Amino acid sequence: MSTVHSSLTALSVNVNKVALLRNTRHLGTPSVVRAATLCLQAGASGITVHPRPDERHIRANDVHELAQLLQTYPHAEYNIEGNPFHNLMGFVEATRPAQCTLVPDSSDQFTSDQGWQFPQDAARLKPIVAQLNAWGVRVSLFMDPTPEAMTAVAALGAQRVELYTETYASAYGTATQSAVTAQFTQTAKAALQAGMQVNAGHDLNLVNLAHFLQQLPQVVEVSIGHALIGDALEMGYHATVKAYLASIEQANSGRAQ
Repeated sequence: MSTVHSSLTALSVNVNKVALLRNTRHLGTPSVVRAATLCLQAGASGITVHPRPDERHIRANDVHELAQLLQTYPHAEYNIEGNPFHNLMGFVEATRPAQCTLVPDSSDQFTSDQGWQFPQDAARLKPIVAQLNAWGVRVSLFMDPTPEAMTAVAALGAQRVELYTETYASAYGTATQSAVTAQFTQTAKAALQAGMQVNAGHDLNLVNLAHFLQQLPQVVEVSIGHALIGDALEMGYHATVKAYLASIEQANSGRAQ
């Protein structure tokens, strides 16, 4: 399995929104592969895609073309996420990404809005996780900040969890920020105690990212798409990736003080 060799939290750029814009016309622009290339050249540690059955953004050919691109960036990782009971597993088998993030979204869901539920989902996820492990692909489960579930997730054979951070983003700057953040810190600690590593993603941005990572130094990777691509429309890919990397470095410096 591939690993991220960095003391800083790795930044994986989700390029779904680039594909969503491209799909509004039949010209092939903006290019998903070009966007990923520019982000990697600017220092991103990886690329994330979430192909859905309706191909409303990432399409099958995108998954394969990005897999080819990542082969030319040995320092970077490819993360394919999605529901393993839809169209995900075929993509993973064909491309063998560094990481597969399992997400319990429905086929017509607007965006991911919750994590897996334990013990309810354990039985049906077990053979999926076993197959991914057999393919040599790191497994990450998309999870709400529920510390008590971490032991059960680890028991399936998952190497990581991705904490669903929408509740943190919504609480940021409000009176509930500290209490909500505490749920994430407790969950991250529980995941580590269970032998897993911690990823995070959803609605993280240049405003709230550094604080989150200061509070959760355990996070080894963040996957950011919507906010980052939105920022890139104004700042360009290179400057935007550098800005997110600066936020990560700011969090690291803050923890060291």
